[in-house]
Amino acid sequence: MSTSTTSAPSPGTQDPPPKTRHGPGRPAPRPGRRRALRRDWQLYSLAVLPLLFFLVFRYLPMIGNVIAFRRFEPGGSILGEQWVGLRYVRMFLSDPTFWQVFRNTLWLGTLTLVFCFPIPIALALLLNEVRRRSLKRFVQSVSYLPHFLSIVIVAGITLQMLATDGPVNHALGWFGLDAIRFVQEPGWFRTVYVGSEIWQTAGWGTILYLAALTTVDEDLYEAARIDGANRWKQIWHVTLPGIRPTMITLLILNIGTFMAVGFEKILLLYNPLTYPTADVVSTYLYRAGVESNSFSYAAAIGLFEAVIGLVLITSANQLSRRTVGTSLW
Repeated sequence: MSTSTTSAPSPGTQDPPPKTRHGPGRPAPRPGRRRALRRDWQLYSLAVLPLLFFLVFRYLPMIGNVIAFRRFEPGGSILGEQWVGLRYVRMFLSDPTFWQVFRNTLWLGTLTLVFCFPIPIALALLLNEVRRRSLKRFVQSVSYLPHFLSIVIVAGITLQMLATDGPVNHALGWFGLDAIRFVQEPGWFRTVYVGSEIWQTAGWGTILYLAALTTVDEDLYEAARIDGANRWKQIWHVTLPGIRPTMITLLILNIGTFMAVGFEKILLLYNPLTYPTADVVSTYLYRAGVESNSFSYAAAIGLFEAVIGLVLITSANQLSRRTVGTSLW
């Protein structure tokens, strides 16, 4: 009987590896992408409406920015009648009224960022320390409620509370103080606007921070307590670093909307008497574009505002990436 043996091929006679379609150094394509699309097409279909929304109401209107460089006449071509170059840009750069509303925008944007950004963080930290669930839920419900009111209702409540014969001035009268015209005096508008913004947005802003607090590891608190850290040191060394990515992300988003100070609320709260401190770029655009029919001039100012917002959010993102290692992209 004879037996057959199979000898291993020598190293020089091994078969070459199979060829692949992708070139050298390129990763192989992920298998099953089409299969996953066919399997989960219901989930992908949920993104159709949001994409259409952004396409129709965010990207297509960008075509209209061309009228910032063309003379637009109502009833004429939607893209303008005649090319005028930077004429409207030079107009608003030499307009003293524009620089006044630009300074007002910077003031209101800075005050809103300084006061409205840290208050939800502080409120979330305080609520996180509350141990009675009934009290915590009550405070959350009361602080969330203003967010669900429309801006018209919020502005109406603010005007009624601060009217000359309103509750605030009645309370001042009990202490022997004279009534203050909060709504008519320019010096009070910024305080009124920022105060109403805090009242409306502070409670709702705590939701994200409370959610971020649940992700902080409890073992870190235990280790801090073993090291002798009190509650304040635990907040400073454990809690705040734990929610830092959320804080940085929201800060970058707030800086991106720095120039877009609340148009609707200001439009409802201000009046010609408070224009020196209340008139901002968005309300000036409304009067110049809608009321005065200067659409090309308003488009040029709006494009200038959008460019500043893009520079701000890009700079903030780069600075955050280099300093703390957290960024949006």
